[in-house]
Amino acid sequence: MSTVALLQEAHTELAKLIEKKRTKEAIALLEQCQQGAIDVGTLTDSLEGEGTETVRHLEEYCELVYQFHEALQQSDSVNIWQLQKKLKKPLLKAESSLKNDIPTQREAVFLPYKASMWDSLESVWKAANEDPDCTALVIPIPYYDKNPDGSYGKLHYEIDQFPADVPVMKYEEYDFEKQHPDMIFIHNPYDDENYVTSVPAFFFSSNLKRYTDKLIYIPYFVLGEIDPANEKEVAGMEHFCTTPGVVHADCVIVESEAMRQVYVNVLTKHTNEGMRSYWEKKILGLGSPKVDRVCNLKKEDFALPVEWERLICREDGSRKKVIFYNTSVGTLLQKNEAVLEKIKDNFRIFWENRDEVVLWWRPHPLIEATLKSMRPQLLGQYQELVQRYKAEGWGIYDDSPNMDRAIAVSDGYYGDLSSVVWLYQKTGKPIMIQNVDVIN
Repeated sequence: MSTVALLQEAHTELAKLIEKKRTKEAIALLEQCQQGAIDVGTLTDSLEGEGTETVRHLEEYCELVYQFHEALQQSDSVNIWQLQKKLKKPLLKAESSLKNDIPTQREAVFLPYKASMWDSLESVWKAANEDPDCTALVIPIPYYDKNPDGSYGKLHYEIDQFPADVPVMKYEEYDFEKQHPDMIFIHNPYDDENYVTSVPAFFFSSNLKRYTDKLIYIPYFVLGEIDPANEKEVAGMEHFCTTPGVVHADCVIVESEAMRQVYVNVLTKHTNEGMRSYWEKKILGLGSPKVDRVCNLKKEDFALPVEWERLICREDGSRKKVIFYNTSVGTLLQKNEAVLEKIKDNFRIFWENRDEVVLWWRPHPLIEATLKSMRPQLLGQYQELVQRYKAEGWGIYDDSPNMDRAIAVSDGYYGDLSSVVWLYQKTGKPIMIQNVDVIN
């Protein structure tokens, strides 16, 4: 397409050269035009096979170029208007055929790092994967735990934890520079600013943008709806709006139009009012794939381990109520030991009522890594609490990457106020937020 555009520009230059009687230069330019058209035609033949409308129009163009070339060699006088009109017609037809008759194969690369966060990209990947004109590649990337001093700790690579229907590729097998995909989708916006985990520097948003035409960031979380005019609520989430991923991405997709306005206002505040139109074009309130996923969940779609079924079902076949118990990183960092005491107290209450209710505990997957990095004095106590809960076996402990199962199977939510709450609301099931300062 760029070659075709250059040929159109060349016609204007040809007219100027002929008008100034610079015949030799005009003849040389015509030869370059013919070679350019031949190159496009050869490439089209090699990719699409022979006999395309595009090549037929280019052959017509080349024949006209040859005729004008011969006319100029015999005489330095050629009708400029006729030259431009005749050359323009087949070239426009070739351009139209390139645009409309030849399918454009786009390449979209998805770079999840935690399997448990795949739902933040899944519905977009499905749409790309079902598009015959798009090659959609899922390339899980590794990540490190961070030590308290900020250095890299243990390396994790969760490629084997993705759903069976999602074909994955090893990141070492993909040449980002050579392939230069049309789009790269990410859900990790932090680059080197995360205190708990970090992807390798190559996968920082600041670097990835060099290897694609469009870097697209979709948050791995969903936040509760807030009023863009509520300064206190907006201030509480400003850090989400100014991460490196938001700044470096070409496009940011958030869960609603109201959230889009929050991002735009915050980013304009951190830059200047003249940048508002830039942020308005860049931030799109198109929805979240996480919500897409939750809205389509069915309890019947999930097979449970036998031991979990035994906990949920009574001997007469009836089912106990199942409570999805979620403990978050944020609350633990704010309340420290109080959270551990609250969890112990909750365990006591649910154990006493185990004949009627089953506790499905699914702590945030980064709690242990967070404690190791930021609250190492609490790590041992937390690990002991987990091991005791698992050993006693009266409740479900879920450390799988699939949160959807817990949402679909449970009858209600109990736990911290986190992004999980805003997703759970979509199910219409009851929700109760725990107060870690209240011990029964």
